[in-house]
Amino acid sequence: MLVTARDMLYKAMEGKYAVGHFNINNLEWTKAILLTAQELNAPVILGVSEGAGKYMTGFETVTAMVKAMDKSLGITVPVALHLDHGSYEGCYKCIKAGFSSIMFDGSHFPIDENVAKTTELVNAAHQLGLSIEAEVGAIGGEEDGVIGKGECADPDECKRIADLGVDFLAAGIGNIHGKYPENWEGLSFETLAAIKEKVGDMPLVLHGGTGIPADMIKKAISLGVAKINVNTECQLAFQEATRAYIEAGKDQQGKGFDPRKLLAPGFEAIKATVKEKMELFGCIGKA
Repeated sequence: MLVTARDMLYKAMEGKYAVGHFNINNLEWTKAILLTAQELNAPVILGVSEGAGKYMTGFETVTAMVKAMDKSLGITVPVALHLDHGSYEGCYKCIKAGFSSIMFDGSHFPIDENVAKTTELVNAAHQLGLSIEAEVGAIGGEEDGVIGKGECADPDECKRIADLGVDFLAAGIGNIHGKYPENWEGLSFETLAAIKEKVGDMPLVLHGGTGIPADMIKKAISLGVAKINVNTECQLAFQEATRAYIEAGKDQQGKGFDPRKLLAPGFEAIKATVKEKMELFGCIGKA
């Protein structure tokens, strides 16, 4: 059974750990993440970008797959199905499709338009018992065609969005999607502390969790970050494991092409990556 992310994140904030948000792209990724969360007794958030949703033939397909897999695998830990960096239209599609949580990324709009759209979506989500995340200050890198430079959010704008009733807030503090460049200046903890002072008792979200040094992750958690997004690291692990299997010629053994064997190394790589991140985030045993 899917749950919202609200309760798990408030619990994480109070316990000084973070819940891992891991993006899914197919059956193997979903199964690997769910089994690892169950094995480690950790709450988990399955993130779905609009691009991944389209690839998997639509949000209704995604919801049906996740719900059926959650049941058939006997998953008992809290699982939220969450739209990642959703557009205004995408949020309504996910609400209709049965997601338990959504993110509206209005960071590229002028603040007044971001406020208006967020207000409407907060009401729509809460009427149906869904949790909702909003964003202030674009996250660096590219996510489904939305490009951000990684600027730091304005704490006053963060408070304005937080006061609309969102359940948790993603605020840019110098973090980026994808690989971090060698000249990256690091997270702005001064900005993070200022935002936390403004928004008070609200869980904060750190996007771009791939490649951030462990000490920065732990400090961010200590300052109120309760949800950390990971995608690129899983992509790279899956890619590397699959390529190694093919280059070893193992896909040519036996009779014909067996996708179960081809995708098995990537499946195990995802499990290992999720376990490593959950250990870093401190969420193991917190379900």
